[in-house]
Amino acid sequence: MIPAKTALVSGASIAGPALAYWLAAHGWQVTVVERAPELRDGGQNIDVRGAGRTVARRMGVEDGIRDATTGELGTEFVRSDGSTVARFPASTSDTSGATAELEILRGDLARLLVDASVGSGTAGSGSSDAVEYVFGDSIAAIDDQPDHVRVSFEHGGDRDVDLVVIADGMNSRTRRLVFGSAPTIRPLGLDTSYLTIPRTERDSDWARWYNAAGGRTMTLRPDTKGTIRATLSFLSTPGAHAGLGPDEQKDLLREKFADAGWEARRILDGLEQEGDLYFEHIGQVHAPRWTSGRVALLGDAAWCASPISGMGTSLALVGAYVLAGEIAAHVDHRDAFRGYERIMRPYVAQAQQLPPGAPRLANPRTRPGIALLNTAARIGASRAFRAVGGKLFSPPADAIDLPDYSHLVR
Repeated sequence: MIPAKTALVSGASIAGPALAYWLAAHGWQVTVVERAPELRDGGQNIDVRGAGRTVARRMGVEDGIRDATTGELGTEFVRSDGSTVARFPASTSDTSGATAELEILRGDLARLLVDASVGSGTAGSGSSDAVEYVFGDSIAAIDDQPDHVRVSFEHGGDRDVDLVVIADGMNSRTRRLVFGSAPTIRPLGLDTSYLTIPRTERDSDWARWYNAAGGRTMTLRPDTKGTIRATLSFLSTPGAHAGLGPDEQKDLLREKFADAGWEARRILDGLEQEGDLYFEHIGQVHAPRWTSGRVALLGDAAWCASPISGMGTSLALVGAYVLAGEIAAHVDHRDAFRGYERIMRPYVAQAQQLPPGAPRLANPRTRPGIALLNTAARIGASRAFRAVGGKLFSPPADAIDLPDYSHLVR
């Protein structure tokens, strides 16, 4: 019996477990290594749209996603007193609208994908032997040879595998081991922080968006845990706040949002709690190539389009599906990698084309600018312009002709 080919995947968020599922379904043995000590079940609301939803359906997890949806009714723009400026109901289609039909917490989707991958097995057996997860470790060195890759870890022993896939985020340190400085991060001039705060009687199942002068934005979104997912965003000079520690990040947010109004005080009070605060500089990854030898990039490590694009989840799911399918469809990994780039490049290019003026247009610096944005929101939400308003929030999630690799599943 010919032994199964082996792959090592770095990163256990969305793209990594999805790839593990598909590679296992195609008869590969897969190890997923994750720097975090355990699966990170935190995170904000994300949506599954278009081709990403098609991939989820082919994986058999679409119903699980629907069962775990946040129940978000839509998005409303609000004034400082909480009154509604404009309201955009959740979409009933696959692609349009600020709130997709399938909204789920990032951690809940990651859990669904991990569970699906360890149940994918080989030859339809449903065995978990095909996928192994290793938490609390990371790749320290990659020695790419013509017939295998030797991988060294921070803690575990070396491993020899057939392929390595790096899927560990926009700021991947593993990526630099192979691709050096060729992939660049394009900063978008926006810093965003995510945290979870207690739910109160003032909250509803509508996502609420509020703008404050100075290019500041706050959002509150419902979840399935009885809490509220909050964001604090502000326009900034790229790199101005790089390298800040957690306490310094909190101090910066308190300074920036102290006079912002609306629910600012409540959100800032949430910083005092031990929670899941995550501070990031919004950007895009542009890589001239996603593969080198026997190593490939996937997900945000390859092409992060930024949260502004609304395409991160769909790109991760589709990219994993296509990469695994092309590997299964070709004897030589070099041919598979060429097919992967050929199919995914146009899809990624469209996702990275952000709306004109983003992110500044949605984060006005002046009160007249906020008034103009609110007027545009009211017009877009009106009955006469509702279709146009929906298109403003509609990423190109279906802009790819998905190949069918079902005949390759073992």
